[in-house]
Amino acid sequence: MGTLGLIGSGNIGGTLARLAVAAGLDVVLSNSRGPDTLASLVEELGPRARAATPAEAAAAGDWVVVTVPLRAYREVPVEPLAGKVVLDTDNYYPERDGRIPELDAEQTTTSELLQRHLPDAKVVKAFNNIYFKHLATLARPAGAPDRSALPIAGDDLAAKAVATALLDTLGFDAVDAGTLAESWRFQRDAPAYVVPYAKNAPGTGVTDAPGSPADAATIRAALAAARR
Repeated sequence: MGTLGLIGSGNIGGTLARLAVAAGLDVVLSNSRGPDTLASLVEELGPRARAATPAEAAAAGDWVVVTVPLRAYREVPVEPLAGKVVLDTDNYYPERDGRIPELDAEQTTTSELLQRHLPDAKVVKAFNNIYFKHLATLARPAGAPDRSALPIAGDDLAAKAVATALLDTLGFDAVDAGTLAESWRFQRDAPAYVVPYAKNAPGTGVTDAPGSPADAATIRAALAAARR
């Protein structure tokens, strides 16, 4: 069915790897600490998974997910991602990433920064607005009445179609939120960030609770409510 390459294998990356293997995809995992540090996750995932370097994961993936702390986006390998659809999960946390003046001034978005770093790739923002435990528990087969939707954004229509197909394979519908410049609508602290999937949880919804399904109409309403 295809191969998912993961640059970063933490909470979101590991969850996507599990969903991908369950859906029949092969997975190539990587992180900044080396393939040996992923041995236990690879063993858990089974024969469809292997560990590699970030450059090898980038080269192997039919889709590639970049899920590293934003401060490390310049370390993402450039050449192996030329011409590929790259799904970006990054969010900006100044306390973790340091201050980035362009983002503080709202002159750009996190995914535009990654697109600038990867000029020959086709970046699509995805998977950044949902708590990883909800990502794991809310996946549903196509047509399920309680299937959730995730927003995506990108500048290339064909790349967004490819991303939509991946989301469908992993168990989610996609809502087109526009261009990378418009992806702020589902970045940190926006109405579409985390909360739609955590209606039964107080505050930010960062909880161990299983999460609540949020359909496409719910996500579109949250995107429309975003303000800068």
